[in-house]
Amino acid sequence: MEKIKENINVKIFPIYKAVSWDLLFFYVILFLFLTQVKGINAADVLLAEAIYPIMKFLFLMPLSIFIEKVGKRKSLIFANLINGISVICFMLSSNLIHLIIAQFFSAIAFVIKGVAETNLIYDSLPKDEKRGSRFSKLDGKGGAGYFYLDAISSAVSGFLYVVNPYIPLVLSTIGCLVSTFLASKFVEVESEDSEKISARKYINELKYSFKHMLQSTRLKYLLLYGAILSGLLSAVVSLRSGSLEEMGVPEQYFGIIFGALGLISGIVARNQGRFHNRFHNKTLAMLAIPTAISCIFVGLTITMKLPYSLTLIIVILLFSIQFIAKGPFHTLIRRYLNNFTTTSLRAKISSCYNLMESLARSLISLFASFLLRYIDVAGTICIVGCVLTIILVLLTDKMRFTVGLKPEEYKKSEIEFLEIK
Repeated sequence: MEKIKENINVKIFPIYKAVSWDLLFFYVILFLFLTQVKGINAADVLLAEAIYPIMKFLFLMPLSIFIEKVGKRKSLIFANLINGISVICFMLSSNLIHLIIAQFFSAIAFVIKGVAETNLIYDSLPKDEKRGSRFSKLDGKGGAGYFYLDAISSAVSGFLYVVNPYIPLVLSTIGCLVSTFLASKFVEVESEDSEKISARKYINELKYSFKHMLQSTRLKYLLLYGAILSGLLSAVVSLRSGSLEEMGVPEQYFGIIFGALGLISGIVARNQGRFHNRFHNKTLAMLAIPTAISCIFVGLTITMKLPYSLTLIIVILLFSIQFIAKGPFHTLIRRYLNNFTTTSLRAKISSCYNLMESLARSLISLFASFLLRYIDVAGTICIVGCVLTIILVLLTDKMRFTVGLKPEEYKKSEIEFLEIK
């Protein structure tokens, strides 16, 4: 019976992730919708985005306990419904306070999804030495499906925005309802090392796990790296739209541009295993450093006031570097973090990663919001790129000898505590 449950989850997960990994029809037009239709200042939009990860940070502990108590399946049903409410709140927003309320619901949804989704499917896979590669393949398939759908929805949403700016957001809400339906088809799988525990005991275990995680050089660097790059990829979403708007690109072409770039992400995500096999322990550096450097050149290219067509071509090529990195990054970082772990520890590592990711995203977005109050979008994205390029170069240089090694190449002290039940 347990095996039947596991097979059901494995079959549903790629479809579920393709539809619900993130909001469809949403991000391409959100910045335009809030600044043009609702008349909200661009710096306030970035400020609300900076508050969003702070709320994720605050909600992480209570929502992790909520998932433990309620179960991953019911938690995902609840999270996708709340996600739909957040989109409706964005549609009704007219000032910073309204945006913060919308981000409040969004934070609840994505904290739950971030912790529960990965662990539900990982617990549903056979517990053998190929578990990590199976997860990577399954997660990559779902991620690629999302990027393909996102490419299509992005291309369509730009034109729909011109017809009526509310249409893409309505479609995004419908997507949340579809995700809720798919989540209801999952079945709860009790892992062999899981048990119902009190909130106090869970918090104590979480503190204990965090303390020991940070004693592992490998995990410490992985958590820091993942948080920074994920924070950068999240923060530049609005800055990319702002860059195109600053260049005078018509709104209806936003969708086509980001749709094509999303298609690139999908292709690379589907082949993330080959990416890993090609670069091995250089994989993380190959994802991070070109992404940060591309931000610098986006800002410089727009500032140089080159001919419109040439500027647009160069900027799109630089954006494509960011989308190429985005494709395999989320699957690979989860794979690396899950290596050498038990089920109970994987949940805590997910919580720790989400916590650090929220902090990094908040700091980057706050920095960008501060800059936007004094300089334009091009200058902002250029300065953000400069700062993070320096940080990521220094970090990936230190990671060379501690991340991406074969199991026998690690010190025993690096991974033995990960086997604690």
